[in-house]
Amino acid sequence: MTQSINHSRRSLFNRRKSTAIRPPWVREDIEFTDVCTRCSACITACETHIIRKGDGGFPELSFQDNECTFCTLCAKACPEALFDLTQTPWHYKAHVQDNCLTQQGIWCQSCKDACEPRAITFTLSIGKAPTPKIDLNLCTGCGACVAPCPSQAIQIKTDEQTKS
Repeated sequence: MTQSINHSRRSLFNRRKSTAIRPPWVREDIEFTDVCTRCSACITACETHIIRKGDGGFPELSFQDNECTFCTLCAKACPEALFDLTQTPWHYKAHVQDNCLTQQGIWCQSCKDACEPRAITFTLSIGKAPTPKIDLNLCTGCGACVAPCPSQAIQIKTDEQTKS
């Protein structure tokens, strides 16, 4: 007697895509969790201490306290072939959520002040607080704007994540 496999149940596990932000320069042609040995070399090397152990002990970034300076130390410390410094660091960008203080009429520009590439500008409107606009061509996704935001309204995401 042969037992059949219910592929619809199995595909349930395959659909779960991680939203964890991996360190910059992770090769795009690999499945990170299949190759990373969780040695923590990149975590130890990170100069701003934003790489932390995440789900399953795999390294992921948290911008709650600091930003990525793209120093390449994480990539150079990795004993595996996980990083490619010849490619774009990543495809993450800052995105302002609806809980931004400007939506409540409160004048706040803490994200703009923290943004070194000046990717965040504010549009003035009569009778309203200026609203933030992010120039995605200038944004590096470094996360410098995340920690200073008093309402935690900025998230670093890929364009694919913002569509879902």
